[in-house]
Amino acid sequence: MKRDKIIYWIVTGLVAAGMSLSGIMYLTNEEMKVNFTQIGFPLYFMLLLGIAKLLGAVALLAPVPANVKEWAYAGFGFTFIGAAWTHVATQTPWVAPVIFLLLLTVSYFFYKKIKAV
Repeated sequence: MKRDKIIYWIVTGLVAAGMSLSGIMYLTNEEMKVNFTQIGFPLYFMLLLGIAKLLGAVALLAPVPANVKEWAYAGFGFTFIGAAWTHVATQTPWVAPVIFLLLLTVSYFFYKKIKAV
């Protein structure tokens, strides 16, 4: 049980840190605006994603109700799948969203395992 909690917190921390940094970049980095525009996304979508990533990172780490945490997992899952798809379609590097999807899956697995006990 202790091993499961350690794995859960390490992997969840990695996902939350990555999404926090990404969310901050989406809200502050001018180069991100250029990248989003080049692939055809509107800038308001970048703002929406930036805020959602920050809120999702908080939801993964904070003691929030289980349904809020489930929504955060689902939202990140859709985000990572959509990001990987977008990167493949635009022929840009797609490995990072796939790695984060795998980390998210491990986090969710151990979240459910810990909550079942």
